[in-house]
Amino acid sequence: MKFFASLLVLGALFTSVLGHAEPTEQEIAEAKARKDNFAYICAPQIKAYHAMRKRSAQQQQVLGGATDAATMFLEENLQAGMDGQKLLGCTEIDDDTTIRNHTCVLANEVTQGPYYHIAGHPIRQNMAEDQLGLPFYIDIGILDVNTCEPVSNVLVDIWHANTTGHYAGHPDPDPDLIWEGPAPYGERKGLLTKFPRWNQHETWLRAAWPTNKFGVSQFTSIFPGYYTGRATHIHIKVHTTWEPLANGTFLTSRLIHTGQLFVEDNLNGIIDKIHPYTENPIRNKWGRTRNWDDSLKIFQSQPGSMFDIQKVGGVLQQGLRGHITVGVDPKFDFDRGSANQVPYTTHKE
Repeated sequence: MKFFASLLVLGALFTSVLGHAEPTEQEIAEAKARKDNFAYICAPQIKAYHAMRKRSAQQQQVLGGATDAATMFLEENLQAGMDGQKLLGCTEIDDDTTIRNHTCVLANEVTQGPYYHIAGHPIRQNMAEDQLGLPFYIDIGILDVNTCEPVSNVLVDIWHANTTGHYAGHPDPDPDLIWEGPAPYGERKGLLTKFPRWNQHETWLRAAWPTNKFGVSQFTSIFPGYYTGRATHIHIKVHTTWEPLANGTFLTSRLIHTGQLFVEDNLNGIIDKIHPYTENPIRNKWGRTRNWDDSLKIFQSQPGSMFDIQKVGGVLQQGLRGHITVGVDPKFDFDRGSANQVPYTTHKE
């Protein structure tokens, strides 16, 4: 049976526990081994897991339901599709050896970027607010690399740029840098300086939602835009403990992953031609950055972090649905100080 999937294995290779020393070489080696073996050992579960989620979405589409967060993803249908149905994804995978070695399997924790807002991401599924764009229904499944089982009740936290490449709260550059171009060399090559946070209350395209009993967290958003030096991407964090706040957001005390998720370049190029993506201010100035040319080299170092994309209806403008499976190690705990409370970096990521 052929297996089509977008699979993200998040090896906690550089983790540290709050108040404890950095992981030992043995711990790092063990984490890497779990990551390397995950797709091989868990292949049957991964196949069934993808089939279950895709079948649920396909059933809802056939039923002709409304396209909102409550109806696009029906939990009662998730157990359907456990028959190993063929799936669409980043690459066709024919055997377990390929599943283990293919670029759909990746690792490495990456930067959260400078636009993460502590206590600024509402606990919700519909994250678009007033932002216009192509509807994008996001399905993220979380699996335990130790057991191959879904991880329920962890908080999946995501955020991304709008159609013109801006993040909520950061609409404009510093006035002194309005004519700044991409850095020509160094670690910031291709990037602009971070846009300041001018608005403390904007929350569009930011959300967090706990995984259900199937280890799945789902969101309704718009397809993300791009900005200088970066390929189209969505940021993700996975928290195991969190405290809801009165304003609808949360604080976290235990983080097990920080990463970024990508989309195939061919699809990005098609969407670039659709309004309002045609209004991106750098479209005719510097142009978009392809995955392989991402200034932070994130996609290059983890090429399997790509959504499995399907059209919702008969035409692209009806929206897209993206699935991805994330393998995490719940035993690890990132240093909360470095993960959530350090000052933001000085360059736009």
